Amino acid sequence: MKRQTGTYYWPTTFPDAPAYPSLETDLSCDVLIVGGGSSGAQCAYHLADHDLDVVVIEKSRIASGSTVTNTAILQYSGEKMFTSLVNTFGEDYIARHLKLLKEAIDEIEATSSHTNIDCEFTRRDTLYSASCPEDVYKLRKEYDYLKQHGCEVDFLKRDEIEAKYPFSREAAIYSYNDGEINPFTYTHALFEESVAQGVRVFEHTEMNGQHFDRETGNMIVTTKNGYTIEARHVIFAAGYEGMDIKKEKKASFASTFTVTTNPVEDLSEWYNRTILWDTARPYLYVRTTKDNRIIIGGLDENTDEEGDRNSKLTHKKRQLIKEFNQLFPDIKVEPEFYLASSYGGIVDGVPAVGKYEEFPGCYFVFAFGDNGMVYGQVLAKLIAEEITHGKSQDLAMYLQDRPLLENV
Repeated sequence: MKRQTGTYYWPTTFPDAPAYPSLETDLSCDVLIVGGGSSGAQCAYHLADHDLDVVVIEKSRIASGSTVTNTAILQYSGEKMFTSLVNTFGEDYIARHLKLLKEAIDEIEATSSHTNIDCEFTRRDTLYSASCPEDVYKLRKEYDYLKQHGCEVDFLKRDEIEAKYPFSREAAIYSYNDGEINPFTYTHALFEESVAQGVRVFEHTEMNGQHFDRETGNMIVTTKNGYTIEARHVIFAAGYEGMDIKKEKKASFASTFTVTTNPVEDLSEWYNRTILWDTARPYLYVRTTKDNRIIIGGLDENTDEEGDRNSKLTHKKRQLIKEFNQLFPDIKVEPEFYLASSYGGIVDGVPAVGKYEEFPGCYFVFAFGDNGMVYGQVLAKLIAEEITHGKSQDLAMYLQDRPLLENV
């Protein structure tokens, strides 16, 4: 099934992106990463500075899959509030999870600051607003939780919101120092850094099978162009296509829609160019880009059927523009790029790493959800820690069979 349809903005920001050769020989390595998107790049980067032979294969071009549909909003808050996640996982677990997410944004900033490619990382504040009066109470509880755990947040009431924005809401959490990034250039930058440290990357190299060799204790991966790769560890960082290799019961899929507008000359009425989203389900989210475009996304549909999703694209494009016009009536925009794509999540609200008996020495990166790049950073770091040091205390939090509170 084709996971995405439409026109893509991010590749236009880096038309001369590096190309890599296809695999033309059998080889062996310590770690094989299957997938050349942002999660694969994050895994490669975290393993590159260790004494390991790391290979990456990508069936198409680097950053050509769900990475080009990623709106790349970098936040620690997600669709499920932390106050809700505490009821599922417990206070200690979620406090640690929140800390790792905040660290991940800092780490993405630090990494992007010293690459040769402009990753367009920018710190942005976020306005998370109540879509109806009934949501104010739970938003206030979430604010209290975030404040208690050292997050830099304010709670804004109606008059404070109206003083800053041309729209009105009953209340909102105003979070400081979230972020935005260009996922396409960031992925290429991570691979450029990794290749400079010896990681080998192969494009147009599609996996078509794998098995475990009990004699050597290694995984054997075969490719469609007739070669084999033998590896001690395999990281399946193939995004949603990882589900084609191993279905994870905690994953669920819907469809989402995104519009990227023409560049806008004047954004002065948009307070701090804040990232915007709300408590409605499905929610709407809005961000800006380096060249003053506006990315408007959301309005998800509870379907993952390709034909059904694509049939809704024209209507959703118009609806997204209409929703933005209701927020900013004086900012005139036209949809220049628009797309429909699968949107994956993990049902309990926390990303997952799959480790399965039938895949010895393997890791499946399920960095699904609204904070995919932040989740990918957390998971890649912990997987690399386990591979290089033999254990990772925090990785157990994200394994697919992590205990829920009611099962502890």
